[in-house]
Amino acid sequence: MNQSKTLGYILLGIGAALFLAGAAWALGGSIETQGGRILALFFVLVLTAPLIGLGAYTLSRGKVEAVEEAHIKRQQRLLSMVMTQGRVELNNAAIELGLTRDQTRQLVYDLIGKQLFSGYVDWDSGVLYSAEASQIKSGTCPKCGGQVELAGKGLVKCAYCGSEVFLAS
Repeated sequence: MNQSKTLGYILLGIGAALFLAGAAWALGGSIETQGGRILALFFVLVLTAPLIGLGAYTLSRGKVEAVEEAHIKRQQRLLSMVMTQGRVELNNAAIELGLTRDQTRQLVYDLIGKQLFSGYVDWDSGVLYSAEASQIKSGTCPKCGGQVELAGKGLVKCAYCGSEVFLAS
C-alpha cells in the first residue's frame, strides 16, 4: 500500500474519532439545552470536516497513484522480459502481465513513446524483438533484411514484411 492511501486512512480515522468524541460530548448530559447541543454538534462538525475531507481526498489520490504504479511495474516487467529474452511472444507477455493483447500492444507503444524500448515488433506473428541499435540503424530490417523506411519519430517500417522497428535515442 502506498503512503498516500495510508495517510488517507489515518486522517479519516482521526477525523471520525474526533467527531464521535465531540458528538458524545455534545449529546451527553453536560449541555442542558437543545440549542446548545446543536451548536456544539455544529462546532464539532466544522472542526472535523476538513480533516475527514482531506483524508478522503488523500485516500482517493492514493488509489490513483496505486493504479499508475501498477502500470509502471507492468512496463518494467515487459521491458525486462524483452531485454533478457530477446524475443517475446505478445500472447505470452499478455498472460504473464495479466493484460489483453490490445493492452499489451498499448504498453509497447507507451514504452516506445518514452523512448525506453529499442527493437521491433512483428504484429502479424505477435512477436516482440529486442534489437541492437547499430543493426537497426544500418537501414535493413532485422527480420527479413529488406530496406526500412522512416515512418515516424523513432519508428522505421520494413516495406517488405511490414515489421515496425522502434529506435530509442
